[in-house]
Order: sequence, then C-alpha cells, then structure tokens
Amino acid sequence: MKTDSTMYVGLDYHQSSIQLCVMDAAGKTLLNRKCDNDLLALTRHLPKGVKVQATIEAMPGSADLAEALCRQPGWSVHLAHAQHVARMKRTREKTDRSDAYVLADLTRVGYVQKVWLPPQSVRELRRLVSHRLQLVDRAKALKLRVGSLLRDHRVKLAGTRWSKPWLLALAQTVASLPADSAWIISEQLDELAHLSMRIKAADARLKEVTAQDTLTGHLLAQAGVGLITATALRAAIGRFDRFKNGKSLARYCGLSPRNASSGSRQNQGGLVDDANKRLRSLLIELAWRLMRASGGSGGVGKRWLVVCVTVAKHRV
Repeated sequence: MKTDSTMYVGLDYHQSSIQLCVMDAAGKTLLNRKCDNDLLALTRHLPKGVKVQATIEAMPGSADLAEALCRQPGWSVHLAHAQHVARMKRTREKTDRSDAYVLADLTRVGYVQKVWLPPQSVRELRRLVSHRLQLVDRAKALKLRVGSLLRDHRVKLAGTRWSKPWLLALAQTVASLPADSAWIISEQLDELAHLSMRIKAADARLKEVTAQDTLTGHLLAQAGVGLITATALRAAIGRFDRFKNGKSLARYCGLSPRNASSGSRQNQGGLVDDANKRLRSLLIELAWRLMRASGGSGGVGKRWLVVCVTVAKHRV
C-alpha cells in the first residue's frame, strides 16, 4: 500500500469484533477483514504516517472508539447516520464485509451523512438523562397497573389522580378490596414510593453535574425552562452553535414540517419523522407552559424558537 495517499476506511462495529475495510482513492479494496474490537488491532493494519478518513455507524460503543481513533495521528473519523447508511446499501445479502465496504466507499466519495460526535461529558449527561427517563417510565407503568386494578373493581376515587388527597382515599379503599388485589396494590405503591426517591436522587445528580455548565445556565434562564427540560436539551443537542439558524435546529428537534414538493407543486407534509421523540415531547410541553404563562396568546411556536435561537447565540 502506498503511504503517501489517503486511505478510506469503513468500520462495521460489533461489541466483540470489527470488520475493517480499507480502500484507496481509486476505489480499489486494499483490505477487508475482521479484527478484534481494539484500538491497536485496528491501527496495526495501516502503515504509519498515512492519512486516514474513516466512518463508523453511530451505535452504542462506537462513539468511544471514534473518539479514541481521532486521537491517532492522521486519522479523521466520523460517525454515520445508521438509517441513512441502511438506505444506501440496498443489497439483497447483508454481511459484515459488504457493510464495511459500503461505509468505506461512501467515505471515499464523500456521501456519508455525518453524525456529530459529542464529547465524553455530553455522552455521560445523555446516559444520566436516559436513566432518569427510564425511572419515570417505570413509575408511569406502575400507575397504569394500579389504575387498571381499580377499574377492575369499579373503584372511583374523588380528587386528582395521584394527588395527596387521592392517595389518602386510595389507602382507605385498599382494605375493602379482595386480599390478593389489595396486596398487589400495596406492593406497587411501595415500589412507586421507592422509584419516586430514585427519581429525586437522579434530579439531584443532574443538578450537581450541570451546576457549572454555562449552556445549561443559559437554558435555565429562559422562561418556562426547568432543570429537566434544560438538561434534556443540553444532552440531546449538545452544542447549539453547530446549527446555522433556528430553522435547522427546529428541524433537528422534529418540530418542522417535512417538504412534500414535486415539480411546480410546493407543499408541506406533517412533522419530520426522523427526530428524537423525547426531545420533541419536551419542547411541546414547553410550548404549552409558555402558552399558559402568556394567557393563551398565539405565537407559541415562535416563542420556544426564540428560546433556542437565544441559547444558540452563546458559543461555548
């Protein structure tokens, strides 16, 4: 292999192994083999001093490997959008060799839809936000089970669900239910109380790790934005200044209509599907809070967009 030319590398990532495909500028495959999921195992297959442009699909574990490869002299590593790569393959047979080949070839022709590689601090924040969301989902599931049991026994309680008066009425009603149902509800309520403590602990951890983060502070200063919304935005978006304007940021958040134009017909469809559904839900909830705070006046979409644009001006 020539050491003075750029090598184009496709990495098909797996937990225990990686399929490595190396291609030159003319599209000739120089290497396509499986090796261990290890930094040294990858780099020893390429000569020293050569420029390398590599692409790896964005998946759990690939970001850590990409960050380690970026520190290698001459390496330029990008994460590829997994769905975009899947659409580009269009092959009847799927093998690790063909996947790595497609990644290398897309890198060579510059047709990879790149994904932003977040730093380790943002990746850790994403894990913490995801952990809290999982706890909240488990708590919601328990509440639904309790509600289902109460409906089975035709129990109706006064007050707002899960408020203190409602929980007090529930405690008084449980004793009148059949023994097994009463025991199940008691178990679920105990688990719910434990989850509530864990959610509070996760909130405290989020507040602690973002206490010195400038961007999170800017978000918290915006009207209607609390700790959970601010940390979720910080984790999902990372750097706001990687977007050119508020429109591109809104599209990333899944709150822009998709283009459905053809020829002279200009039309817009529903909201874009390829988006972070959790992030979109948080922003919709933010819009409702802004609407209530403004007395139900219009222009809510512009209001939350102003929040995003304001934060995007802070380059950190």
